[in-house]
Amino acid sequence: MGRLVVLLGPFAIFPFITNEGNLYRYGLITLIYALLALGLNVVVGFAGLLDLGYVAFFGFGAYLYGIMASGHSGHHLQAEIAIPIAVVVAALVGLLLGLTSWRLLGDYLAIVTLFFLQAFVIFVNNANGGLNDFSYPFVGKVDLTGGSNGLDQIDPLNFFGYHITTTKGYYFFTLISITLLMTMLYFVNGSRTGRAWRALREDPLAAEVMSVPVNRLKLLAFMFGAATAGFSGTIYGAVQSGAFPGDYDVGLLITIYAIVILGGLGSIGGVVIGALVVNGAPELLRSSSNARFLFYGVLLLALFIAMRPWYKPVVVLLGTIAFGFAVHGIASAVWSRGTAGHIEGGGQLGRALEHWVLLPRNTSSIAGWAYFALIVAALVLTLLRGWWRALALIPTLYLASFVWENKLVEQVSGATRLILLGGLLVVIMNVRPSGIFGTSRVEIA
Repeated sequence: MGRLVVLLGPFAIFPFITNEGNLYRYGLITLIYALLALGLNVVVGFAGLLDLGYVAFFGFGAYLYGIMASGHSGHHLQAEIAIPIAVVVAALVGLLLGLTSWRLLGDYLAIVTLFFLQAFVIFVNNANGGLNDFSYPFVGKVDLTGGSNGLDQIDPLNFFGYHITTTKGYYFFTLISITLLMTMLYFVNGSRTGRAWRALREDPLAAEVMSVPVNRLKLLAFMFGAATAGFSGTIYGAVQSGAFPGDYDVGLLITIYAIVILGGLGSIGGVVIGALVVNGAPELLRSSSNARFLFYGVLLLALFIAMRPWYKPVVVLLGTIAFGFAVHGIASAVWSRGTAGHIEGGGQLGRALEHWVLLPRNTSSIAGWAYFALIVAALVLTLLRGWWRALALIPTLYLASFVWENKLVEQVSGATRLILLGGLLVVIMNVRPSGIFGTSRVEIA
């Protein structure tokens, strides 16, 4: 429990040291992602079931709450009634999905659950009554989900007459929910059910031979994950004051899986750190200065992780620095336009780079060709071995710096953030293949 306090303590302080916008972007969304990931961690990390339809339950929670409490539907149930109903219905849908995939594992289970997610998205896009030909048994055409426009005017959470209407209120409600859920999972993880889930994850056939109720455990994992996702969806729907089909797609599924894998499969605390990295890093990278430090940091980490023995990356690093100064010196003498550019807002690092990397005034065409050359150079590196690869790395790293400073840094608020985040994840997973807090396992063929 001490670890739980250390892990979540900074989250309790965060609302008092930041503004409303940062609290929403860095705080509340991170906590909602962490809550979602806790449920997926039970399904994937504890029980070892590859559920690709998980995000659909998140949508179920948001839409069910919206149907029961919104101006769109005309119903305004209080949260202490609407949330339990949404959670139970989501769990029952999870049970049905588990029953349909009773005998499936691995890739086959993934295909069935992914189909379920796509079916959910199609349903909410078309279940808008008179706006299309969708008709329900006994009641006819009803605008249930708002179609592609989604449900709007969803009520804020209202518990026994107390309305949560501020970002700080939703933040603390979500934080308390995560604390309770993590506490429960710590006890479950050490119980017979937790040990049985881990046995199911490691080897379903061996677990069945040892009289572990495999099918019941699969259903329990599906139901628990679905209930957690449904609960998360009710919070998200209330925060957004709406539920929209585009919010529950494969992109969100990939994000939540990245959180679970980065934090470590089966790690309860790891999902919180994973959510912080996956959601917080792209937001921090909106600043070109932060992105620059991360870019060169990722390059250094990747260099020292990928190359052995230790003196090889040192040689490459020193060679790259010397190569850069040589290129810059030659360009200053024969091509003054190649060093006429400046790095805006780069601080001391930016000023140092101005004397090392080429910064032409007009970079549009040059940077494009350099980007293409960098891709070719990276492919060539995969064909080289030993010292030939080390020597080829020197101009390649310099070329990467040139492309970054002349092309990618200008797009740091867009695609560049995703490139950097991907590079960071690759480095972390090379250092810790089992995730930040995952447990390494030895498999014997």
